[in-house]
Amino acid sequence: MNTSKKKPSNKKRSAAVLALACCLGASAWAHEPSGKPGSAQAASQTLKKPPLDRSGAARTGKASFYGKQFHGKKMADGTPMNPDANIAASRTLPLGTKAEVTNLANGKSEVVEIRDRGPYVDGRIVDVSPRVAEKLDMKEVGVAPVVVRPIEVPQPDGSIKLGAGAPTAETSSGQ
Repeated sequence: MNTSKKKPSNKKRSAAVLALACCLGASAWAHEPSGKPGSAQAASQTLKKPPLDRSGAARTGKASFYGKQFHGKKMADGTPMNPDANIAASRTLPLGTKAEVTNLANGKSEVVEIRDRGPYVDGRIVDVSPRVAEKLDMKEVGVAPVVVRPIEVPQPDGSIKLGAGAPTAETSSGQ
C-alpha cells in the first residue's frame, strides 16, 4: 500500500493562495467605510440625512468652502460647480434657496444660491464657492463661524416663501 501523499503543484498552491487572498480582501473591503477617516465620503456614511428646512429661519454654524477638486464637478442641481459664482451647498435648505451668509468673525456678508448638497462634516452648515469665501474673508482660515439667513425659499407647490434674510418694508425704505 502506498501511504505517501502527493504534494500539490506550485500552480495549484498559488491559485489556492490567490483565491483565499481575494476572498479575505473582499470581505475586509465590504466592512470598511470608503474614504479616509474624516473625509467627506466617510463622514457622509455616518451623518444622517436631515429633513429639508423650508421655514426660512436663520441658522448659525460653521462655513467652509469648495476645494479645487470640486471645480467643474456636477452639483446636485445638475450644473457644473463654478468657483467664481455666488453659490453654496446646504444639507437642509432646498435647492434654489437664496440666502445671505454672514461671517460672524468680521461681519462681512454675501448673498448665495443653494445649488448643491453638503457639507458632510459635522458642525458645518454651508459650503461656499471660493469667490464667496474670498468676499467673506475666510479663505485663509478655511472655516468660519457664520449665520445663514434664507431670503427666498422654494416651496413644494412652486411658491416662494420669504425667509429671515428677506428685506422688510422698514429695511427697504431706509427707516
